Amino acid sequence: MEMIHVRLVSPPDLTPRAVGLLAGDHSVFNLMVLPELARNPDGDAVECDVLTGGANAVLRGLRELELDRRGSIVIEPVEMAFSSIAAEAEQQQLGALAHAPVWEEVEARIRAEGTYVPSFYLYLVIAGVIGAVGILTNSQILIVAAMVVGPEYGAITSVALGIDRGNGTRIRQGLFALTAGFLLAIVVTFLFSWAIRGLGLQPKAFNLGIRPVSTLIDAPNIFSVVVAVLAGIVGIVSLTQARTSALLGVFISITTIPAAADIGVSCAFSSWSEARGSLAQLLLNIVLLIVVGVLTLRFQRAAWRYISRRSGRSGSS
Repeated sequence: MEMIHVRLVSPPDLTPRAVGLLAGDHSVFNLMVLPELARNPDGDAVECDVLTGGANAVLRGLRELELDRRGSIVIEPVEMAFSSIAAEAEQQQLGALAHAPVWEEVEARIRAEGTYVPSFYLYLVIAGVIGAVGILTNSQILIVAAMVVGPEYGAITSVALGIDRGNGTRIRQGLFALTAGFLLAIVVTFLFSWAIRGLGLQPKAFNLGIRPVSTLIDAPNIFSVVVAVLAGIVGIVSLTQARTSALLGVFISITTIPAAADIGVSCAFSSWSEARGSLAQLLLNIVLLIVVGVLTLRFQRAAWRYISRRSGRSGSS
């Protein structure tokens, strides 16, 4: 049984309508109303638990009452609940809709990943240097480590959400963060690799042109397209379903940070064709992940909207 806990602060004039909406919905349980106890903002405190399958319709109704503007709406996940009444309602009334994503929660999760504090750029730089070491030493383990450390997928999904919602500010912020972050990572990896070359510390195999890891990165092909498309689909689906293990798999399957690191390394060692190939790989992955992210978001909304109509509820936003 999947539920969310909803806490409201409602202006007194809106409380009867809000409580009526909640009390009349079969997916709402444990409804409590505490008149005039809320502060900042002031109003009535209202709490309830909502089955996730019915949460989109409930939250949309509360937004239509402008409770998010005149009061406050807070959503919390319920880790565990014991209620035979709620379990029976979920099984009999919601059906497949019981597993619908709560879109406000999904978008909040994506927006949280799309915040570009200084640590975002620091992680990109560190991931780039780790990737550069992996390329120089032909270490696939270090390449995977660089993929996991890199935070760029959060910015990519934020841009995808911005396109899906028509939010120009979010799109511009995300694209700027990606551009500035990758440029910074490339510059730092170039300086690191240039210092390694100047000090003669590069491994003999790399000097002899034995670079299997680099070859995989700087040669984009049809398989790069297939992996990027599949990773984009899995990434968005895992975000909507809160599957962190699947999301981790996305992090270690997209060739973005390794490509940026290879650009820096290749430029430092005057390997211009490899640098061009890595740049093509980087741009290919970013563009495909954004496009597939937008399409997957829209497909999921349409699919759940269809399921909602079949179930007799308006649960998609």
